[in-house]
Amino acid sequence: MKLRDKVAIVTGGSRGIGRAACVGLAQAGARVVVNYCSRPDKAQEVVELISERGGEAIGYQADVSKSGEVNEMVTATVDHFGGIDILVNNAGIDPRQTWHEMTEENWDHVLGVNLKGQFLCAKAVYPHMRARGKGKIINVTSVAYFLGFRDLLHYSASKGGIIGLTRALARELGSSNINVNAVAPGAIQTESELEEYPDQEAMARTMAERQCLPQRIRPEDLVGIFVFLASDDSDPITGQTIVVDGGWALH
Repeated sequence: MKLRDKVAIVTGGSRGIGRAACVGLAQAGARVVVNYCSRPDKAQEVVELISERGGEAIGYQADVSKSGEVNEMVTATVDHFGGIDILVNNAGIDPRQTWHEMTEENWDHVLGVNLKGQFLCAKAVYPHMRARGKGKIINVTSVAYFLGFRDLLHYSASKGGIIGLTRALARELGSSNINVNAVAPGAIQTESELEEYPDQEAMARTMAERQCLPQRIRPEDLVGIFVFLASDDSDPITGQTIVVDGGWALH
């Protein structure tokens, strides 16, 4: 098992990509903290699924845009599991709004969760990874940075910021033997997509026209890249953004 005895925090771990990352990392041997903000029932489902499959996980509520809550989550993780080896910065929101109708509060909220949240989580885990002599930080961004999307100006800006954060943080943390990379998913068939686009046949046709590979991408399809970036196999790789979009953005 590539991640045996490693400890991972996955933010936004109760649904979609975060849920898949939690389960996948646990299957690879990691002990997982399933972070959530507002859905304890969904987080508990992930914890129970991991337990049923022989893994170890706990749920923890924290708003990643608030430093106090992030620091408490990291402290609780160290108290429970003894340290931190892996951080998957996945928590994010994508409310659709016409850009000129966005308020300052709308902008701050999206940037606070999506971008500041990743900074706060990385800052909080850093001393513990440094103490371990090694660490892996995986930031989830989006093809929205490469393509740009209507009604998602704040979201696209935040996802671009994550790529800049990833590159700069890789420079900062390399001397501490901590790798920082990003994963940029494309159109992933998550629960939120199913809610927003119930006509999945139409969505499948649309994505087949846009992607080089016509099949839909599901959260489970990203597990391999998360495990790879969290494992020793990726030791020589840092500061990179890996696009997982079926050949849509072609970055």
